[in-house]
Formats: sequence, structure tokens, C-alpha cells
Amino acid sequence: MISNSDGEKLVRMAREAVETFLGKAVVLSVDNRVAPLERMGVFVTLSHLDNKGEESLRGCIGFPLPEKELSQSVVEAATAAATSDPRFPPLVKTELPKTIFEVSLLTPPQLIQVTHPAEYYNHIKIGRDGLILKWKNGSGLLLPQVAKEWGWNIDQYLLNICYKAGTTPNVLALPESKLYKFQAQVYKESEPMKKVIRLQ
Repeated sequence: MISNSDGEKLVRMAREAVETFLGKAVVLSVDNRVAPLERMGVFVTLSHLDNKGEESLRGCIGFPLPEKELSQSVVEAATAAATSDPRFPPLVKTELPKTIFEVSLLTPPQLIQVTHPAEYYNHIKIGRDGLILKWKNGSGLLLPQVAKEWGWNIDQYLLNICYKAGTTPNVLALPESKLYKFQAQVYKESEPMKKVIRLQ
């Protein structure tokens, strides 16, 4: 994966990309200041920090597969998370001082091969593995940190990846359904515009 120093730079870049877009209505020019040849899946998550110090999701968009250079992916994902997540209205400049930026760098997805859905329990570890479910009518993705943050067990994790994909748990028993796992290196602002930490 990448160094912690580059991870911190990517979080700073994500914030700069959103600040630039909201302030000047232009996409931040990518200068490949971080790992220019590296390609990996990337997600950028935005969280709102309220006056009680509690976080709530404000946007999350990314690219599961390593399709573009890392800096380009972070800039595009950050801008989209702030402006194009269909679950939320676009972020506005006045929200930035209360917004925490988080960047997740994904390993390539690995197909979990089982003969029965009960075997999934042997292949998934909460907090380590993210999930991607692909079925005939759609797909869904959950980052590894989501299950840990919500305190889910594996049953709840599988239930929620099905919901995220727009289906019900019985789809896991269908031979055409595919469940993938991946890991992530996650960097996050401890507070808005403050120190960047690596989540374990």
C-alpha cells in the first residue's frame, strides 16, 4: 500500500479538492504529488461533526477498482462525495469547518468462493474486510470500518450489504450472486482541518 506520510497528504488533497471546487467551481489540478504511479481503489468519506462532538455521514463516493492514478481518484472521489452523493444535498462552504475528511485505499476485491452461504462466516472478519455484493440486478459496497463503527456481527454485516445492493439476504444463496471482500488502509482527520490519523 502507501506510506503514512502519503496517506496524510491524500486526506489534505481531498479537503483541498473540495475547498477548490466549492470556492472557485473548478476541479483541483492533479499534480501527482502522492505516489504518481500507484493505482488502487479509493473512497472518500465526509462526516459532519456536531457541537457534541458526534459524527454523522455527510457523503461517501469512490471507485472500488484501481482504474486511475491515485491522486486523480482522490480528487474526483472527494469532489463527488461533496456534491453528488444522492443521499445528501451538496455540501456548502460554510459546512467545511465542521466536516471531517477520510480517505480509504482499497486492495483489489477477492471473490469469496463458497458452496453454501453459511461458509461466508469463515471468510469474513469484522473491521478487516470490506464487502462488495454483485447480483443480477445491482451491486453494493460497504467499507471495512462501517461494520466496526456500527457494532455489527457477521449476520448483520451480510444483511446490510444485501440492503446496500438493493436486495434481501436470500440473494446470497443464488449461484449467480458474487460476494467479494477487500481490505482498506484508512486515513482520517481527527477533527476538521486537524491531525490526520491512520485507523486500525
